[in-house]
Amino acid sequence: MPSPPEPHGDEPSTKDGYIRVRGAREHNLRGVDVDVPRDVVAVFTGVSGSGKSSLAFGTIYAEAQRRYFESVAPYARRLIHQVGAPKVGEITGLPPAVSLQQRRSTPTSRSSVGTVTNLSNSLRMLFSRAGDYPPGAERLDSDAFSPNTAAGACPECHGLGEVHRTTEESLVPDPSLSVREGAIAAWPGAWQGKNLRDILDTLGHDIDVPWRELPAEQREWILFTDEQPVVTVHPVRDADRIQRPYQGTYMSAHRYVMKTFADSRSQTLRARAERFLTAAPCPACAGGRLRPESLAVTFAGRTIAELAALPLAELARLLEGTTETARVLTDDLRTRIAPVLELGLGYLGLDRATPTLSAGELQRLRIATQLRSGLFGVVYVLDEPSAGLHPADTEALLTVLERLKAAGNSVFVVEHRLDVMRAADWLVDVGPRAGEHGGRVLHSGPVAGLASVAESATARFLFDRSPAPVREVRSARGRLTVGPVTRHNLRGVTAEFGLGVFTAVTGVSGSVKSTLVGEITQDLPGVGRLVAVDQKPIGRTPRSNLATYTGLFDVVRKVFAATDAARARKYGVGRFSFNVAGGRCETCQGEGFVSVELLFLPSTYAPCPDCGGARYNPGTLEVAYRDRNIAQVLDLTVESAADFFADVPAVSRALATLLDVGLGYLRLGQPATELSGGEAQRIKLAAELQRGRRGHTLYLLDEPTAGLHPADVEVLMRQLHGLVDAGHTVIVVEHDMSVVAGADRVIDLGPGGGDAGGRIVATGTPQEVAASEESATAPYLRRVLGTLR
Repeated sequence: MPSPPEPHGDEPSTKDGYIRVRGAREHNLRGVDVDVPRDVVAVFTGVSGSGKSSLAFGTIYAEAQRRYFESVAPYARRLIHQVGAPKVGEITGLPPAVSLQQRRSTPTSRSSVGTVTNLSNSLRMLFSRAGDYPPGAERLDSDAFSPNTAAGACPECHGLGEVHRTTEESLVPDPSLSVREGAIAAWPGAWQGKNLRDILDTLGHDIDVPWRELPAEQREWILFTDEQPVVTVHPVRDADRIQRPYQGTYMSAHRYVMKTFADSRSQTLRARAERFLTAAPCPACAGGRLRPESLAVTFAGRTIAELAALPLAELARLLEGTTETARVLTDDLRTRIAPVLELGLGYLGLDRATPTLSAGELQRLRIATQLRSGLFGVVYVLDEPSAGLHPADTEALLTVLERLKAAGNSVFVVEHRLDVMRAADWLVDVGPRAGEHGGRVLHSGPVAGLASVAESATARFLFDRSPAPVREVRSARGRLTVGPVTRHNLRGVTAEFGLGVFTAVTGVSGSVKSTLVGEITQDLPGVGRLVAVDQKPIGRTPRSNLATYTGLFDVVRKVFAATDAARARKYGVGRFSFNVAGGRCETCQGEGFVSVELLFLPSTYAPCPDCGGARYNPGTLEVAYRDRNIAQVLDLTVESAADFFADVPAVSRALATLLDVGLGYLRLGQPATELSGGEAQRIKLAAELQRGRRGHTLYLLDEPTAGLHPADVEVLMRQLHGLVDAGHTVIVVEHDMSVVAGADRVIDLGPGGGDAGGRIVATGTPQEVAASEESATAPYLRRVLGTLR
């Protein structure tokens, strides 16, 4: 591996232009030494699980953050989330660092494109200082134009723009049923629902006639009354048990739904309650979210709500022809919008809620904000900024990364996209494989130097451009028609998907590919069984992990419960769960770690002093299967576990599917919180593959190659094409042109994003779509078809 010379004599390494890492041991890194120059665009790459993120984020960024926090007052440190000190011998020449990771925002409708980019602040200032006010109206402060403040929010909907209500139709979907038969579907099930029905009966209402036959005033009271009468209920006696009278309090269906939706901490209960609510524009502000006096102010003839709803590209054009009075404010706003447009996000409006954005869109918005920050001399550490990007948008991204570098910064990018690697000044390749078979730096130097590294999986894809044999295109055995769809910027679009083939849906970012595919439901003729595999986490706490999600852990616990030692101690299957009392360590409640409160310092986490991180109590850990206790088994990688459980069919079958989708490097007990979106998606796919597939199944995947190295893409595609060869249908939303080139059929949306897209531009085989003159995808698909491996 080429390496720059060490500084001589007393010359400090901070002045030689390199960040020098010595003895990095984070996660699977094996005492890594590496030198990376500053003031370059450096790409860290390698197969999934090789250790590249551990080097870039877990080591370099974590150490930069740790050093910065040493200069912060101890009390202030408690208020800021810290990633902890990395396991590394020494890092020299390290400037301050800014991290831009692929993370989802908190799902709240009050967070929007405008708040993420701070563009909303500038627009509010424009209305406050240069807006057209009604005659005699007082000038408003900028806070009065924010739906997130008491000064600006509509008092009726509290700044949300819509109100949630219940209707008789939503609460009682089947009026032919009686109350006893469950006509009021919104009520809870089990005993609580029976209790409410018994109370109604006691109050004198007929709960045995069809709902529609009850008088209108009775139906109104039952569903919507705010009264809560208390009555003595005499339940029907069962022969096998005595049921005594009790005092029951009535709660209407409307009151129950609204209370559950507003107050319940259970996500499941809240989601169930939401099914019985209808959302409608607020009658007071008509969806504008603001007070009447704020909506009375206009600029260029439009309210702030109307401007916030415009695509940013259109908003920038509207601001061009403004008066001299507002010129300073409009020029500043257009300057702030420019980097967002440059990154291909001009189709977004300022009022677009953050939870509706993809991870790639969200990260590009953060990059656009950084372009305006004017920082100099920092290291930007980016996590796959090309994720979710069409190749055309990736070119714009590369221009922006170069601008960050030109401003005097270093740009370190964890990336799998070959085009981004080729454009880099410096390449750090980690591998050769994943997990315990990786953790070494194979190459650190100019991109061309990787060509001579024989064990690099990256080199094979980066430099070998020989065309691959053309795969025979499968013929569809039927058609699935979707539409006409009118949603977002789709206007009456109808699409036909072939059954029994592999279809790729393509288009630039914002061409609403996911919206179209999202219209495919179980109810459509020809679908059969529908399996949608997304990139949402498999769990939100460390208690959810690879083994528990796939059901693998249930079998493993049965194996341990069947050992002679467990039987002698009368340990059942529950003894080997870390989620319930009995076998788990009670000091850490089965978490494996404890929170340590330090005076004037931030709370930190340390391995549990009693179990040492094993999560179980000593009695449970004394039971062994083939000389390993349950904690040691959870610490095995999928690859190692496959050998360990080779003769346990139920376990080996589940492990085989995880290996088939390229997850052999993950540990069985790896917490869900440590998994990437791509890993979560492949775990879901593996869980589905291990089930017996009876009859036709339609598999729907949204960017399944996101976060995957080209070598891992090959492994995944073998599995997906195997599903099609077995008679199933696979539809993927995809930007990877190597995947699109191997599809049987392509549906390309566009030609642009937002209002510039929303229609089918081209459809057919990859070769037919590549020949399209209108498609933004065609030139990139042509390039890959000629050089596909």
